[in-house]
Amino acid sequence: VQLVESGGGLVQAGGSLRLSCAVSGSDISINPMNWWRQPPGKERELVGFVTSRGIINIVNSLKGRFTISRDSAKNTVYLQMDSLKPEDTGVYLCHTRASWGQGTQVTVSS
Repeated sequence: VQLVESGGGLVQAGGSLRLSCAVSGSDISINPMNWWRQPPGKERELVGFVTSRGIINIVNSLKGRFTISRDSAKNTVYLQMDSLKPEDTGVYLCHTRASWGQGTQVTVSS
């Protein structure tokens, strides 16, 4: 199973980014997909997930700004991030079962 994140970068506070997680070797329509992030100097934390049935759950602190979607035809999961804040800075990773991507860096400037 290979997960490849993309879409990170530098954005000003208040801006938006859409991250992608392209998956090979695993069907996202039958497996739960998770997004995590790791702020600099801090522990990895869950952002949210989409279940195999397509149910989306975002952690409470990020609801209203972040959302997850998936495209089964492309076997890709997305993380849409709006109204970004400097504290959203970190490495964002996708994860399913025992597999992790390498992460993509998001930096939000004030």
